[in-house]
Amino acid sequence: MAVLWLDDIGGDDLDTVGGKAASLGEMWAADLPVPPAFVVPTATYRSFIEETGIDEELFDIVDLRADDPDLGDAAEAAQELITETSMPESIEEEILDAFDTIGSDASVAVRSSATLEDLDDASFAGQQETFLNVTRERVVDCVRECWASLFTHRALYYRSEQGFNHHEVDIAVVVQRMVDADKSGVMFTSNPSTGAPEITIESAWGLGEAVVSGSVTPDNYVIDRATGELKATTIAEKKTMLVRDDETGETVEREVPDDKRNRRVLSDEELTELHETGEMIEDYYGQPQDVEWAIYDGDVYLLQSRPITTIDGSESTAVQGGVSDGGTADDSSDTEGGEVILSGLGATPGSASGNSKIVRKLDQLDKVEEGDIILTEMTTPDMVPAMKRAAGIVTDEGGTTSHAAIVSRELGVPAVVGTETGTEELEDGQLITVDGDKGTITAGAVTGTHNDEEDAVEQMRPDTPVKPMTATEVKVNVSISSAAERAAATGADGVGLLRVEHMILSLGKTPEQFIEDNSTGEYIEALVDGVRTVADEFYPRPVRVRTLDAPTDEFRQLEGGESEPVEHNPMLGYRGIRRSLDTPETFKHELDAFRKLYELGYDNVELMLPLVNDAEDVLRAKRLMEEVGIDTNKRTWGAMIETPAAALSVEGIAEAGVDFVSFGTNDLVQYTLAIDRNNERVADRYDAMHPAVLDLIARTIEVCREHDVDTSICGQAGSDPEMVRYLVEEGITSISANIDAVRDVQHEVKRVEQRLLLESVR
Repeated sequence: MAVLWLDDIGGDDLDTVGGKAASLGEMWAADLPVPPAFVVPTATYRSFIEETGIDEELFDIVDLRADDPDLGDAAEAAQELITETSMPESIEEEILDAFDTIGSDASVAVRSSATLEDLDDASFAGQQETFLNVTRERVVDCVRECWASLFTHRALYYRSEQGFNHHEVDIAVVVQRMVDADKSGVMFTSNPSTGAPEITIESAWGLGEAVVSGSVTPDNYVIDRATGELKATTIAEKKTMLVRDDETGETVEREVPDDKRNRRVLSDEELTELHETGEMIEDYYGQPQDVEWAIYDGDVYLLQSRPITTIDGSESTAVQGGVSDGGTADDSSDTEGGEVILSGLGATPGSASGNSKIVRKLDQLDKVEEGDIILTEMTTPDMVPAMKRAAGIVTDEGGTTSHAAIVSRELGVPAVVGTETGTEELEDGQLITVDGDKGTITAGAVTGTHNDEEDAVEQMRPDTPVKPMTATEVKVNVSISSAAERAAATGADGVGLLRVEHMILSLGKTPEQFIEDNSTGEYIEALVDGVRTVADEFYPRPVRVRTLDAPTDEFRQLEGGESEPVEHNPMLGYRGIRRSLDTPETFKHELDAFRKLYELGYDNVELMLPLVNDAEDVLRAKRLMEEVGIDTNKRTWGAMIETPAAALSVEGIAEAGVDFVSFGTNDLVQYTLAIDRNNERVADRYDAMHPAVLDLIARTIEVCREHDVDTSICGQAGSDPEMVRYLVEEGITSISANIDAVRDVQHEVKRVEQRLLLESVR
């Protein structure tokens, strides 16, 4: 049989129908409210590739190691082989007959159900495709697309890394009647981190993909399972929702009506019904579950359930930096729940306790020890080494996109920003607890605080769908090498910006001073180690490394920095390629690190030159690259577009031989608009969407397209949805976002590309 119905499926049929379908069959058998569905089983997939004779060619194509540089091309070839092979008539007829049983005019969800997903110890969630609001005309093609998604680059790489044989992995496809949801979301039947007996429900208006993909901030409810008490309610502003378009039948994004944006989505009665349903599901499976649900016309439907794989069974342990590191804090301050003494914006999830260390000047960073809490007006790049030592971070100023917020999220260090008066109200050496979820500072060390590195990584790993398929690549910015694992967990297509200066600043000495005190070899090795940490984590995905771009005021704080010039505005001065070309011997040591990385086999490393003005800057740097033995025809390299001069001279830059250019919008905006981005008096005039800035960007993209040069963005504006929409419409090659914005940018890119495709068809 080419199809099976849920009546025929149970939990023991994993090899036949995959994890998702097996779970649906179990819920159907338990008489839980599951919409009707049929399954195209793994045997049908096998029959398809064998009857059409593509099986041998298919597995020959993908028979590569995870680190093989041709894996991406193999993935594209394998998917194309499947999607362009006609479905056997007998299989197509049976799928269409089953569809007609659900309803010939029905709309269905077509979801992949691989044999290696939704397992008890590994969810593999989102590795394959899902299609919503599929009509009869599209269902066969969507089934074939699901089969092809078994061979995406990410899926091939992940299975190879995990040691699973591509030949032995099968895939089934679930075809389930769509629930035209009024409201929907996800439910964890137990706390996903600790396993505590509390149900967490997230909900939003419309279809549930908006919640599981992270494209909308949902309401959040926490229910005590023992008492049924609603312990916590957080009502979010829900600006958009996904709905079914009545005319086209497709899933579209709509604005939430004003009267519903800040309204609570779920009533007490609906919460009670979900609570009861959650209890039934966990009791049935005998373990905590992650459930997708929808409500239509007052009825609750269950769309999917899988085990929660993030619970390790161990108890949370407090991170009390000041105490565990030999501090002298009074034990009497360890309380079950101390007094909240300050609040701000929660920037990084998690909580940690430690002794506060107030940092008003950079020369006070030395007093920050392992496990302390940094209190400062606002962090700067110079503070990164200390931030890596800290258990938590608190700032007076800044929002969720500030330097403190971005770097703390990369590090996974709990942070609260924008407290306004933290450095004034708190004392140096005071034992406090930072809660990056609630945005609060509590007196004393609160028991149960937790800041586990593995949890910090998992926070960045997207839920289903893991990564939308987009033509525009979505990469991630990495400020510091130690954030590589968290950055890679986002599912980004690579690193669009890795900063060398943070590696150098962490040495505590200027390059010249470090070489004098140690050796040239040790300096080169330090840079190699910093880059390879990220290159290893992302391989074979590209890692774009920017050469040194530290202003003089940052270097002046380092040992050996006393000879640095004092500049009125260092952002306009001796930095970037200007410094590198002015000190060619030191720059060549930096380039030697790239050459050594290439010799070690890191062909995914790309070199990027900062703050160039014209082709002459590029050509001079190119000559130095060739002098140290870097083959500029073989290696991928490029330049930043951060000045109006570079944008207006881009044709010459392209002709100089670069493979790519990348917009650094933080500098491009300030140089175009004559605004010091560190000057609060003119901060309100800083506008990345200013027509003059956009004109420079559009012109650059157009010229680069004519010269077959890739274009990218790695500035702060690459994380802004409005800028993302503009860039995709202009035809940019890739967008590099901050680590916490990757999944949102992925979905924004997908939406824009789909709209452009639809408009071109119309």
